[in-house]
Amino acid sequence: MRVDLFGFELPPERIALRPVRPRDSARMLVVHGEGEFIDRHVRDLPDLLEPGDVLVFNDTRVIPAQLEGRKAGGEAKIGATLHKREDLRRWIAFIRNAKRVKEGDQIVFGGGVTAIAEARHADGSFTLFFEGEEPVEVLLDRAGTMPLPPYIAGKRATDERDREDYQTMFAAKDGAVAAPTAALHFTDRLMRDLAEHGILSEMLTLHVGAGTFLPVKAEDTEDHQMHAEWGRIEPQTAARLNAARAAGGRIIAVGTTSLRLLESAAREDGTIAPFEGDTAIFITPGYRFKAVDGLMTNFHLPKSTLMMLVSALMGRERMMAAYYHAIEAEYRFYSYGDSSLLLP
Repeated sequence: MRVDLFGFELPPERIALRPVRPRDSARMLVVHGEGEFIDRHVRDLPDLLEPGDVLVFNDTRVIPAQLEGRKAGGEAKIGATLHKREDLRRWIAFIRNAKRVKEGDQIVFGGGVTAIAEARHADGSFTLFFEGEEPVEVLLDRAGTMPLPPYIAGKRATDERDREDYQTMFAAKDGAVAAPTAALHFTDRLMRDLAEHGILSEMLTLHVGAGTFLPVKAEDTEDHQMHAEWGRIEPQTAARLNAARAAGGRIIAVGTTSLRLLESAAREDGTIAPFEGDTAIFITPGYRFKAVDGLMTNFHLPKSTLMMLVSALMGRERMMAAYYHAIEAEYRFYSYGDSSLLLP
């Protein structure tokens, strides 16, 4: 399909630069397969789901993966955004001012953190080898900042509030360089209300990569190369999800990251298998969903892979109408913005 079919005009003032407080006071647009759009709030979620439904969250934790430094022995400023872990000391990173970096160069970041640019990849990224004996997580805590999306970072500086704001309450496993933002709206109060209504919850892990922010440069979706991300679904989790669905419950993915991993792990009969490894699944209209029955997600960028995903779930014309409704109704967009509940 043509990528421009997923475009729309968003007024700049609709881009949220900070989340609302409390988190569950964010607005939520409810979109069914047909009928009117319904304007609610995230705190209303217990009334919008049924006992036995399962919300599936991503428990990845965002690391301070944005680094600023200089090439050793020179004045060239180098920026690095870590993208995907290769081993205990190596990360693939997108490099700013990459034309000044050669394989074998040492880059000196803040806090005495250094890395060797070991290998350049076809997309222009580099494998960075972090020097020293301290775990890379310790080095990043010392030298890195939270990797806010470009549409926020381009309008204001990262600050200490983002260390909390850009992390979900479920964050437990280090490795993401972008937040699974649909889950940013949840609070302890909301989780208690959901449990009291008989709505279940499960966790999986998908370490979101910086590639999620890369624009689709191809003119046709068939020519776009999707980035890979590492994920895991434990055997016990898969078994409980299958049992809940067999009992009549719906599987509602909280965020496109959870959805993509569930669909990567789905068998042809719709059951979910345990999973561990990389996934580069690219979901576009025409895809047959097997594992999920609904999706809670924020509002996405025009012509993005995530706009294509929600269009695959609900239909392109339905989603375009929903987005125009959200713009007209002054919903807040993107990572720190409002939410939607999509129920085909």
